[in-house]
Amino acid sequence: MHCGRFIDRGLTRRDMLLRSASGFGALAFAALESEPAEGADETGSRKPHFPAKARSVIFLYMDGGPSQVDTFDPKPRLTREHGKPIAVKTHPTQFNNVGAVLGSPWKFHPRGASGTPVSDLFPHVGAMVDDLAVVRSMVSNFSEHTAANYFLHTGSGLQGRPSQGAWATYGLGSESRDLPGFVVLNGGLIPPGGMDCFNSGFLPAAYQGSLFKAAGEPVANIAPAERTRELQIRKLELARALDRGVLGRMGDHDALEAAIANGELAFRMQSAVPELLDIHGESRATLKLYGFDDPYPPTQIYARECLIARRLVERGVRFVELLCPSVGGDRWDQHSGLKTGHQNNAHAVDQPIAGLLADLKARGLLESTLVVWAGEFGRTPMAQGTDGRDHNPFGFTIWLAGGGVKGGVVHGATDDYGYHAVHDKVEIHDLHATMLHLLGIDHKRLVYRFGGRDMRLTDVHGEIVTPILA
Repeated sequence: MHCGRFIDRGLTRRDMLLRSASGFGALAFAALESEPAEGADETGSRKPHFPAKARSVIFLYMDGGPSQVDTFDPKPRLTREHGKPIAVKTHPTQFNNVGAVLGSPWKFHPRGASGTPVSDLFPHVGAMVDDLAVVRSMVSNFSEHTAANYFLHTGSGLQGRPSQGAWATYGLGSESRDLPGFVVLNGGLIPPGGMDCFNSGFLPAAYQGSLFKAAGEPVANIAPAERTRELQIRKLELARALDRGVLGRMGDHDALEAAIANGELAFRMQSAVPELLDIHGESRATLKLYGFDDPYPPTQIYARECLIARRLVERGVRFVELLCPSVGGDRWDQHSGLKTGHQNNAHAVDQPIAGLLADLKARGLLESTLVVWAGEFGRTPMAQGTDGRDHNPFGFTIWLAGGGVKGGVVHGATDDYGYHAVHDKVEIHDLHATMLHLLGIDHKRLVYRFGGRDMRLTDVHGEIVTPILA
């Protein structure tokens, strides 16, 4: 159900089977063996509100909050005042341990034709800076990981709201019949807030993120348990008939509808997932581009995630989120040991991300794929203890590339310490509005009726960041 300002999907195959006369049971899984049926499940492809620049999103989530003043927002004042008390009012932090000004351990250099400065932490991404729109004026409403993660992913600091990937697939569906529309690639670290960061919330359950592991068995129970394909189809037909009987007695029921859709999708995934993850057909040059030959194991893990992300969008998956690999210490959350921690995390993701951008561009996919790099907040310009940085939601950096975004531009600014956004402030709701806009969705029209009101990803907020649009 919805408020009426969204286009109806029309009669689905499941509705038709439910409302029509009996005798259609064998058709359900026979269709799985042949050509796609229009509206076969909740996530079938749908038209955008207006012509889209991007067809898919790859969200590179940097778990823990990378330091803006050590990555993409150079602040010479930190170097000049290193070790001195900070000369502006400070705010309570996560641990309220405010030390002296901490200069960046890394040098910044102008990169590309645009001359955008990037720190030595990202030599490979720096080489791609002419494709990036760097936003230095992000702010968040939360300084604690779990609430900030929910806010970044769902537009609310509370648990239980639909994630951005769920909203995107609700609005547009998926162009892939054999894979979920919203996939989360798990490199080893599930963020604080857990799987609710990828939940469907009050949207139909079919829109929740599907977790794929980057190593080991990618999807639980993906291999068929039956001895033959014919036996499996007969079991699925029986389950379908039983489900129809329950639906006939209960009427519309989200959990059961989702279970039916997921059962059908799981059947198709048994062939699609092994083919997706079989990278033996990729060239040696492509594997090297992504960093598969790097001896650092976390880099190899993230390289595989990035390559699979490209293969997913090639196959029509709408929204792909990549989670960070474990580097043996903490995520990008360096309350101490900033130099070692950020160095290890950057080493893990730098070359794979640059390889992903270069590969998408070479294949003509970058113009239709929006790539977003972001953490839940940034870090303070003053030290926590002697060699760490605390959480800073008052001004931090993200970047976007492809999918209708200008390359080689910098938007917004923080103060001389990199502490507060002072020009062209961008809120999380603005980021979500912009991402949906590039997908051809008006964030004010993408609504779902719940709890007596029209709900949306951007709540009652959100402005499109037009200066970064191509």
